[in-house]
Amino acid sequence: MSDFDLPRRLAAEALGTALLVATVVGSGIMAETLTKDGALALLGNTLPTGAILVVLITILGPISGAHFNPAVSLVFAIRRELTPREALLYIAAQIAGGIAGTMLAHAMFALPLLDASLKMRTGGAQWLAEAVAAFGLVATILAGIRFNRAAVPWLVGLYITAAYWFTASTSFANPAVAIARSLTNTFSGIRPTDLPGFIAAETCGAIIALIFMGWLLCESDKARAVLKEAQP
Repeated sequence: MSDFDLPRRLAAEALGTALLVATVVGSGIMAETLTKDGALALLGNTLPTGAILVVLITILGPISGAHFNPAVSLVFAIRRELTPREALLYIAAQIAGGIAGTMLAHAMFALPLLDASLKMRTGGAQWLAEAVAAFGLVATILAGIRFNRAAVPWLVGLYITAAYWFTASTSFANPAVAIARSLTNTFSGIRPTDLPGFIAAETCGAIIALIFMGWLLCESDKARAVLKEAQP
């Protein structure tokens, strides 16, 4: 990221989140149009989402890190790989990009640009699912960076593809995407009133993953060893 200035990084985050949301919402609309089979519609929503993540992380990762997710940016801020100011600007860019992505998908299907969702997604099981989804996503990113950075786009794309099916919430795992999806009354929508529970669960899952993976990957031990070696 040091090769690119902050405005370019923010543009990459906004663009990536916009294209991600346009894919999620647009493929959901297409799937719902083509079939009344719920399982087939979910599959039609899942595959494009996993595929676009591989593309977006590959092409935009070298610019901004390809977070496209406030929970991920928070994790990297806690790791001190983003300053607090950078993290806040990343999050703002992601939310703005996500909303633009919903509007773009609606425009392509001749729908009102913004339409608050009526789809209920709430309750303890849904919140647990979102915490699990965010935990797994952050764990995948951190372990991928540690062991095989070049594979991270594929790891994230495959993880989200799987998590669409093994989580009760279909794995939003992303506060910016959740906000954007509250503005579409289509297959992928979520009621605006259900957002706080989802966002809180996603944030908690991401932080728990940061703590656990920090222990699992021995990063705290490594940091102590470096500090000890630096002492006179």
